[in-house]
Amino acid sequence: MSDQLKSILFAAATCLVCTISLTAASSGLKDFQQKNIALDKQKNILKSVGLIDENTGYTPEEINEVYDDNIQYIWVDSTGSVIKKDQTAPKKLPVYIYMKDDRIESYIIPIDSKGLWGRILGYLALKNDGSTIAGFTVYKHSETPGLGGEIEKRWFQKNFEGKKIVSREGNFISISIAKGSLEDTVPDDRRVNMVDGISGATLTGKYLTSGLKDILLEYEPVSLKFRTNRLLTLTTGQANDTDRKEK
Repeated sequence: MSDQLKSILFAAATCLVCTISLTAASSGLKDFQQKNIALDKQKNILKSVGLIDENTGYTPEEINEVYDDNIQYIWVDSTGSVIKKDQTAPKKLPVYIYMKDDRIESYIIPIDSKGLWGRILGYLALKNDGSTIAGFTVYKHSETPGLGGEIEKRWFQKNFEGKKIVSREGNFISISIAKGSLEDTVPDDRRVNMVDGISGATLTGKYLTSGLKDILLEYEPVSLKFRTNRLLTLTTGQANDTDRKEK
């Protein structure tokens, strides 16, 4: 065998080994990233209903345990009725249910809103009265740090707690983000449906306000059932126990 052929075979073998190694590493890294993404979503769902403290460190095992002990994952159709995961429906919406003492304490809906520079992903939790916001979290966004990026900060998210998505008469309104401080810009009777805005991030607030309204309107049939006490418990078989974590 000539030296030239040996060199070619050696180079080919080296390339093959490198390709296999890189493929294996990439696959392993992708699995690791997917697990971290799923864990981060679980943490935000739990944060939205106050089951964990964001200032406390938790192991993945602890997060999984708290999630499995308290959260159920269901599907609803466009009328707000609970359906099976494999059931055919024109529209299927995912809902996370926080159960306490065999009773629904809160329900959590995924948020996917347009932002100034990209999508804003998070969760909005509503109490079982179908009117009051229990919590709000953001786990992914592309907003400018120090400006629109403040949507990920606790001070901003805490403003949502206790706010209403309905008027005093019980009609759907949604929740809006003010252009500045509520105290300075919004009349007293409207503040229950609004939160303080972020200085220098008017467009982020505008886009998020619009996105939240669209999503809450889509889930209004579910909220209406809660407001009329028609969805406070889950019967056996309604929860998707085999798919309790969002894919």
